[in-house]
Amino acid sequence: MRRIAAALTLFTRIPVWRWTDIPAAAYSSAVVFWPLTGWITGGVAALTVWLLSMVMPLAPAVACALVARLLLTGALHEDGLADFCDGFGGGRDKEGILRIMKDSHIGTYGVIGLICWFLLVWSLLSSLSADLAALTLLAADPMAKCCASQLTHLLPYARPEGAKNKISYSRMSVGDFLFNVMCGILPIVPLLLVAPLTICAVVFPIAAMALMVRMMRRRIGGYTGDCCGATFLVCEASMLVGIIISINL
Repeated sequence: MRRIAAALTLFTRIPVWRWTDIPAAAYSSAVVFWPLTGWITGGVAALTVWLLSMVMPLAPAVACALVARLLLTGALHEDGLADFCDGFGGGRDKEGILRIMKDSHIGTYGVIGLICWFLLVWSLLSSLSADLAALTLLAADPMAKCCASQLTHLLPYARPEGAKNKISYSRMSVGDFLFNVMCGILPIVPLLLVAPLTICAVVFPIAAMALMVRMMRRRIGGYTGDCCGATFLVCEASMLVGIIISINL
């Protein structure tokens, strides 16, 4: 339970730390529960778009759903995407990339990256029916977090001095890995009941994660927290693209 509390503290603004003591070791091993937190963040976004679509057009309902998730997560992943775009867009070598990503100021690449991501996700979700948009949000968030969590398996941490938040993620055991994957896949089931071909969309976030891993290994030799946040959002957008393609086949 403490590892779940640690994962919720890391990925949401829910004040779990007020209700229970969370040891430092719980944060290091909380990676297994990343997709489980997606049940909450994705569920809030899905519920928001479904309820608001009853009283307003789908496009603004989708925008409100994305804002609701931003408020719940504190824009944690979006901050990672902006830093990732700035670092990998403006840095010429490993030291330069890591230095730029550590800078709290946002640059041109970060702004463009966020704008492109929000426009893409908003337009894709707005092209669906309200029910499909809700089920897509519920499915994509945990699956993308599952993909992002694999960075801790596939790459070493890139900064020699360690993480900014002093948290070093440990590798998952076989049992933890299977639980992690199960939590990422289960929320897809309701979507499959409505649109069975969307099972093909699972390939898209996995492929996006593989490409992100290849880029990180080649340019900085590992991952950072910002890389995890960026990978989550890239994988989520990729899955949305896959779902749209699958539905229109």
